[in-house]
Amino acid sequence: MRKLTWSLGAVLLLALATGAVLAQAPAGKNLSWAFPTTVEKNEPPVPDPDGPRHLPNSTKAYTQAQIDDLSNPPDWYPDEHGPAPTIVTSGAGDKGFACGSCHLMSGHGHPESADLSGLPADYIVQQMADFKSGDRKDPARMNAIAQATTDDDVKKAAAYFAAQKSTANVKVVEAAMVPVSYLGPGRMRFAAPGGAMEPIGNRIIELPVDLTAARTRDPHTQFIAYVPPGSIAKGEMLAKTSALPCVTCHGEGLRGGGNIPRLAGMHPVVLARELYNFQSGANSSVAGELMQTVAMPLSDEDIVDLAAYAASQTP
Repeated sequence: MRKLTWSLGAVLLLALATGAVLAQAPAGKNLSWAFPTTVEKNEPPVPDPDGPRHLPNSTKAYTQAQIDDLSNPPDWYPDEHGPAPTIVTSGAGDKGFACGSCHLMSGHGHPESADLSGLPADYIVQQMADFKSGDRKDPARMNAIAQATTDDDVKKAAAYFAAQKSTANVKVVEAAMVPVSYLGPGRMRFAAPGGAMEPIGNRIIELPVDLTAARTRDPHTQFIAYVPPGSIAKGEMLAKTSALPCVTCHGEGLRGGGNIPRLAGMHPVVLARELYNFQSGANSSVAGELMQTVAMPLSDEDIVDLAAYAASQTP
């Protein structure tokens, strides 16, 4: 592993964005673990039970069809957040999904989207502006959603998610062998039935602890992010031996500050995906162009290591 002499803080400054998932990974690389698409062969999904679903300590009940309604996401624990704007609960007419459908009403999101909870409101506003202009590319969803969303609604959504409390819902675990997994409904990754294992290689495999909780969009869902052995320490070395330590931009413990987003406790798959987006030019915003120059020297191993280390920190 080469020693990096530039700032991880700079590399990841925009890596959180709003959870774009490109239609495909950069050409020539098998990165299906980072870019969940329907291209990957799916296992038959676990049958969903009939009738209303329930969660502990929630008075709400939803059928699976209601849970999967992207224009009316479930709000299992309304007492845990303040009043939500319409753009979060219902979306922008018939051209945009409700923000809460992918990012959850808590803002915590899943590995196929992103954790927006507690991010600076101005930061979220800028990312949406970049999606709207096309400087950030996500033809699958975010470009169309941003086009359909008014500036006023963007500000309301940004203020809402900025007010949500960040929590540690990802546990980073180093492992040489990981469960065989597949993409299920909603581009979520699950462990395949039967308990088969496979080598992790240079991948991050992020799975929910409880498949049923993830399928119900439970905002309390916990995830295990499996990373290659030694990757956390290598990522820490890269971060601390850079010319400008990460804490200079992202604060102590990578928890962010001012208009700089936190990196700590984020879904590592999202962090890795955004670094690849910088390399491919999928993010050509003003800040993205600066980050592209910094991200280009990163190897695939570097990306996994840095994402593993940042995600392992407490938010």
